[in-house]
Amino acid sequence: GTPLQNNTFDIFAQMNFLNPGLLGSMEFFRNEFATPIDKFGEQDQKEHLKKLLYPFILRRTKEQVLKELPEKIENHVFLDFSEPEREHYKNRLESVKNAMVNPAYSKRYGEVLKSLLELRQLCLWQKQGPTLNSTKVDFLVENLGQLMEEKHKVLVFSQFTTYLDIIQDKIREQGWKFARIDGSQTIKKRTEMVEYFQEGDAQIFLISLKAGGFGLNLTAASYIFLMDPWWNPAVERQAVDRAHRIGQENKLTVYRPIMKNSVEEKVLVLQQAKRELFRDLMAEDDDEYFSGKLTK
Repeated sequence: GTPLQNNTFDIFAQMNFLNPGLLGSMEFFRNEFATPIDKFGEQDQKEHLKKLLYPFILRRTKEQVLKELPEKIENHVFLDFSEPEREHYKNRLESVKNAMVNPAYSKRYGEVLKSLLELRQLCLWQKQGPTLNSTKVDFLVENLGQLMEEKHKVLVFSQFTTYLDIIQDKIREQGWKFARIDGSQTIKKRTEMVEYFQEGDAQIFLISLKAGGFGLNLTAASYIFLMDPWWNPAVERQAVDRAHRIGQENKLTVYRPIMKNSVEEKVLVLQQAKRELFRDLMAEDDDEYFSGKLTK
């Protein structure tokens, strides 16, 4: 599993259930391990907590036990906005920044998160009048054309069902066969979609990141496109693991298209910071461990 989903208090809750008192009270834990304090350097805190947890955690990473799995190659592909996209994104960013200077706005955290969401979506698609611009969709369709000719099977993940709708329309225009899973479907429908992809004619599988992050076996795929970066590296990792698991016989190639000079680059920085914290905290080097709330 992934014992740390949000912050170090996740592990406190689990350890307090398994070994009551081992990590002290919540107040003690908060003072001793959750924040840097004078008597402990931050690195010393992590080392101390790691030693306390070590006897109670048995970890076996996939790299250790599934040595027969084919190679997995991960690529970040940095894309430039088109001129209309760049102008629209820049204007929206400026208006958000100007609004945040307003004291009333800065107290409304919902508005901050809403603005972040909007900027992230502007990296994926922009609708100006009847025109829909999307550098990322153009990149995806161009690559899919080549992969369809070579008879590969492909997973396409996004957090936004609206974006999956846009991609789906483009796929239909090309006449490619596809399956799709999102949160609105029944278990029966999902099972049918998985079979259509694994055993049937569908070469492309469109998947909502949260709906398809676990419980699916999609080893027919040899290419994955993660269309939008998520704050949580483990969620992306779990999505990739739908294909990189027992039964996979092909080399797996993962593409993460990222818009240059956008909020998406900031998401990558945050992901890296989370990985580093838990690389220090857990006994093994592994990307599935991460922490932290978003500061304003």
